[in-house]
Amino acid sequence: MVDRTVAVLAGGLSHERDVSLRSGRRLSAALKSEGFGIEEWDTDAGLLERLRTQRPDAVVVALHGGEGENGSVQTVLEMLGVPFVGTGSQGCRRAWDKPTAKALLQNAGFATPGWVVLPHSTFRELGAQAVLDAMVERLGLPLILKPDQGGSALGTQVVREAAELPAAMVGCFAYGDTVLAERFVDGVEVAVTVVEGEDGPEALPAVEIVPESGVYDYTARYTAGLTDFFTPARLDDAAAKAVAELAVAAHRVLGLRDISRTDAVVTPDGTVHFLEVNPSPGLTETSTVPMAIEAAGKSLGAVFGELIGRAISR
Repeated sequence: MVDRTVAVLAGGLSHERDVSLRSGRRLSAALKSEGFGIEEWDTDAGLLERLRTQRPDAVVVALHGGEGENGSVQTVLEMLGVPFVGTGSQGCRRAWDKPTAKALLQNAGFATPGWVVLPHSTFRELGAQAVLDAMVERLGLPLILKPDQGGSALGTQVVREAAELPAAMVGCFAYGDTVLAERFVDGVEVAVTVVEGEDGPEALPAVEIVPESGVYDYTARYTAGLTDFFTPARLDDAAAKAVAELAVAAHRVLGLRDISRTDAVVTPDGTVHFLEVNPSPGLTETSTVPMAIEAAGKSLGAVFGELIGRAISR
């Protein structure tokens, strides 16, 4: 496969552009070390023409947020018949919408924190305070607020007192028109990477996440030194098995492909709660996927090299 030309798509115009560029640069360097001919392509209005005139043997989607995760870029690649590493357009759409992913996993028998989803218009038309009061009555406190779509924890805030809710809602709506309000579950936060091989999807060692601030927000995710990571996670055997089973189930239930990362919380009683799944996970210096790959005794370049081969042969 080393004679193949591979385009790594990164950048784009989402709020996560910078993170995507960092992921793309790291992945490109890893693949070059494996001997691949790599081209780093930003995702802009010239992408389709470039795909037609400089058609690569395969594409790796290292886009985060927006068009790169909601299935739009994947639809374009599918229309042009360009092989690519990552989940197809339909699976991306299911994973991109957090309430949909939660409902599908709950229907499959997995625990997920209670939640409600409300658009900005509901607060405007029915009265913000009345809606907030009903939200607290239904879910209790503390709550975690997040946009119903998007990644990198942008707009995500933990609310412990009812008086904090109005400001937190404003911050959340800055990143989307609909808010997902979820019961905050305290416990061990983990990220579990799933990689597909010849025998199907396999969960790599879970990464335990311990942010200094107590909240794994955008700053804690991408600022070195603000979060401690433990790989494998400090879980007993039963919990480690349960988070692995959840991640593989999420990958299958949502129809994901090649690689994904599932986020979950393990409560003190051992219950594993599904939070969300990312079909285009970060690959930066502080991202959990490279940590999991290393803990499994593999290299980033080798893992994605195998996925590129699978994509071309599909």
